[in-house]
Amino acid sequence: MDTFPVRILAADRTFYDGLCESLTISTSDGEQGILAHHSDMIAAVSPGVLRYRAPGEAMRIAAVSPGMLKVERGEVLVLVDSAEYPEEIDAARAKREADEAREALLQQKSRQEYQLAQATLARALNRLRVKSGGAGGI
Repeated sequence: MDTFPVRILAADRTFYDGLCESLTISTSDGEQGILAHHSDMIAAVSPGVLRYRAPGEAMRIAAVSPGMLKVERGEVLVLVDSAEYPEEIDAARAKREADEAREALLQQKSRQEYQLAQATLARALNRLRVKSGGAGGI
């Protein structure tokens, strides 16, 4: 299978930098699958699951937060706030964050605080889903 270069950058680290056979990521337009020779594009990344396969390796999954995806001249760049493999996710912490976000949504808050609570809840639930292996297609 043909490969293509991928750089996945989180705010705090280079998450992956190497060749891929395939990459799938959640975007604002739905799930995008990328293979070698994909046409150029830019898309907003939604909180969700990122899947990629490096040559000769098993499919890897990760929980990703919002960001952007750029495919240009056969190279893929993914910029996200955070990216975590299932083994890096602290399930107890993610559950606590989800509970706190749910509580914040129930309280009378400003629009900004409400939107922040929604985003926190979405991230926490996504992390728990990836940690539990419920990311689909695994």
